[in-house]
Parts: sequence; structure tokens; C-alpha cells
Amino acid sequence: MLTHPTSNRLEALGLTGMAKALDDQRHAHATFDHLSFEERLGLLVDREAADRDAKKLATRLRFAALRHAACAEDIDMRSPRGIDASVMALLIDGNWIDRHENLLITGQTGLGKSWIACALGHKACRDDRRVMYHRVPRLFQMLAIARGDGRHARVLKSIERTELLILDDWGLSVLTAPERRDLLEIFEDRQGRGSTIVTSQLPVDQWHEAIGDPTLADAILDRLVHNAHRLALTGDSMRRKMSTTKTLDQNGQG
Repeated sequence: MLTHPTSNRLEALGLTGMAKALDDQRHAHATFDHLSFEERLGLLVDREAADRDAKKLATRLRFAALRHAACAEDIDMRSPRGIDASVMALLIDGNWIDRHENLLITGQTGLGKSWIACALGHKACRDDRRVMYHRVPRLFQMLAIARGDGRHARVLKSIERTELLILDDWGLSVLTAPERRDLLEIFEDRQGRGSTIVTSQLPVDQWHEAIGDPTLADAILDRLVHNAHRLALTGDSMRRKMSTTKTLDQNGQG
């Protein structure tokens, strides 16, 4: 079957969503025959808008490079981890990002800190915000390489422009002098301009020691902590629970 010339023109104009919707209407004409011209045109426009939104979201998610394919709707509120449902609802809403506030998620390994951070990052992408995810050790490696090949300033500028920056696995080791300087530069550039989520196994009162230099630690934490929400997770490891559940399921099937 030959492609309709109108579909070709729509494709040429970059209106691929409208072209697909027009083909759908043509092939299932009985379903749409009772609609007025304006109603059918409205369906074409809605399809184009939906396709563009989907492409924009895919681009934002690709740029964000989130560690987990997590969605806010799937956050487990039933497990006893010290999560207040009303607080989580406010975090998911995202107005704190508009106010350039931060979020500190702490707790022992396996409690889902990274998963929650990525779920909030995914929601921010859906809200048309620019998001960037980094594991802190890998971020410092990237910045060290960028400093050597002349891209350091450009990488820092990209981080500065990000509306929501996710720094995962903070505090695994004491920072080196270049890492402290990079971190101070990042928080200085972002203060009042963007929001940051930090996840860490260390409680916040131990972050000063993890930075390593008292003077720089004061400067870094002053820019990060003073306007931050805190989510301190407690309880048993979610990974251990899932592993136990799988073992029981397998035993039951046997």
C-alpha cells in the first residue's frame, strides 16, 4: 500500500507523531468516522505532543544515566525503614528542587538509598528537569582525567547547570586534597542554583571527618547541609530480605 502524501509531508516537517496518528485513523476509519474534523485534528496534535514528550524524557534519562531503573510509584513504603509517607510525598512532588534545596539519604548498606535517589531522579526527569547521576568515586576519577586533558572547567560547568545532581556512595574513603577542592567548587557553583541528593552509609555527623580537612569541611558542609532535607533509613537490609524470600520461594517450589 502506498504511503499517503499527507503522511509524507508530515514526516518531512518532523511531525512524525501526527503522521502515525493519521495512518491509524485511516486504517481504522470506522472508529473515527463519527468524530468532527476538530476532534480528529485534536487527536493528531495530542499524539504529536505525546511523542515529543516521550522523546524528551528518553533524552533526559539518557543524560541522567541513573544507576537503577527506579520509579517513584514503586518506592516500598511498607517495609519498616523509617520512611514517613507524608515526607516522601513531598520529596516526590519536587517543589524542593524548585527551591534549590538538598536531600541527604543515609543508612546502612542494602536499605535502598541509591534506589530511592534514582526514583526521585526519574521523577525529576519526568517533570522536565535536568538530572545527573554520579557515584562519588567515579566522579572524582572523571574530574581527575578531565583536569589532565583540559576538560575540567567544562565538566564542572555541566554539573553546575544540572537542576538535580545525585551523588551516590559518599564517604567511602577520606577525600584527597584535589577531591576536596573539586567538591567545594561543585557546591559553591550550585549553591542557590540547583539541588543535590547525597547518599551515604555514614551519618551526617561523621561527614566532617570523611572530608579530611577541617577548614574545607566546614565550607563544603555549610553549602550542602544547611538547607537540606534528611532521610535517615533504618532497619534490616532490603537485599537480605529479597535474598531470603527467593530462597524460601525456591525451597517451596522444590
